[in-house]
Amino acid sequence: MKALRWVAGALLVVMAGGAPALEVVRERNPDTGLWIYKAEGEGFSIEFIQLHARFIRATYGSKGFTPEMLDQAASFCTFGTIARNLADRPLSYRVADWRAITPDGARHPLKTKTEWLKDWQAAGVPFNWSILPDSPTFQVGDWAQGFTTVKLPRDSTFDLEISWTVGDEQHVGVIEDMECPPERLSRD
Repeated sequence: MKALRWVAGALLVVMAGGAPALEVVRERNPDTGLWIYKAEGEGFSIEFIQLHARFIRATYGSKGFTPEMLDQAASFCTFGTIARNLADRPLSYRVADWRAITPDGARHPLKTKTEWLKDWQAAGVPFNWSILPDSPTFQVGDWAQGFTTVKLPRDSTFDLEISWTVGDEQHVGVIEDMECPPERLSRD
């Protein structure tokens, strides 16, 4: 199927502490033009799929969000994210420790599920399922999915520094040259 065809980008091996931490593949969907960043290493697999702002507005539009809440959610650089434990031991991560590093060297925190839920509950919206879990511990073979968000302008590029723990071993990896998704698909 044409919609399932992907164009592979460069394979990047990102170093952390002198040893390869992540192998990263960047792919572009030829039908949408959106980027997918796939990273794997040290027992952890994670994918970040660009989600444009119109998609975010549509996702939350029927969930009781006010227009202001929709604008706020759509203003974030958002990715659909799938995280998997490929290790032979428990694996954990903390989204609060991850940082988007912009070309000026600034380190931007990601907004966590706990932070989003606090805002939504304060506005009387009980919706809670769309954001990637903050700090899970995965057993062997476990996985999770949800949105990851960082407050950056739509035309931003950044390196994403992520960390995770397998057993007692801490790992850090960087996905270079990520791009914030566009406001809408180019064909819209």
